Amino acid sequence: MTDKPIALEARIEEDGRLFSPSAGRNREVIAEHLARVLPQNAKVLEIASGTGQHGITTLVARPDLDWQFSDPNAESRESQSAWIAHSGLDLPAPLEIDTTNDWTKALSDYDAIFCANMIHIAPVEALEGLARGAAKLVKDGGAVWLYGPYLFGEDSAPSNLDFDASLKSRNCAWGVRESDFVKHIFALNGFNQSELRPMPANNHFFGFFRR
Repeated sequence: MTDKPIALEARIEEDGRLFSPSAGRNREVIAEHLARVLPQNAKVLEIASGTGQHGITTLVARPDLDWQFSDPNAESRESQSAWIAHSGLDLPAPLEIDTTNDWTKALSDYDAIFCANMIHIAPVEALEGLARGAAKLVKDGGAVWLYGPYLFGEDSAPSNLDFDASLKSRNCAWGVRESDFVKHIFALNGFNQSELRPMPANNHFFGFFRR
């Protein structure tokens, strides 16, 4: 994707930890949802972990989880490491993962993959690579959970249509994805059931399952 952090906002730094304003706003609702849907002692891979705030907040609610942070950007991985150190949790070092590449080598099975706010600020190849890799790594009965904005054809929220136009003006490969398109990409990779849950600010949790 890129070696530079893709951030649409200024991020504050403290003791090596980066603070994202948007993550600060949505981390609690994300953690609450993940705490409900993830099985006990689940092994979870977070793709595009960004600052690390989402994962740490989820682990506060569910310390039983075996969480693996990752990001293609070195600065973001350093922030994740700083959040891990600050939390005192015993977690592995963040992985360098770019889903536009062959990224599943040397990785073992996971109960779930979680990814927030990535597929609209990355080329479509990142979404396709995420689905292909998830098909190799997610155990039978496991799930992929995506969080972020989606379009729903003529029923799309005006704010998400405006956001889509803004993203495309920055990079023609970006854009808020149509929910049916995302569903199709995962179905092509064996995730033949899905679940869409509305969240605040016209975001959704999109779950994909192989059952």
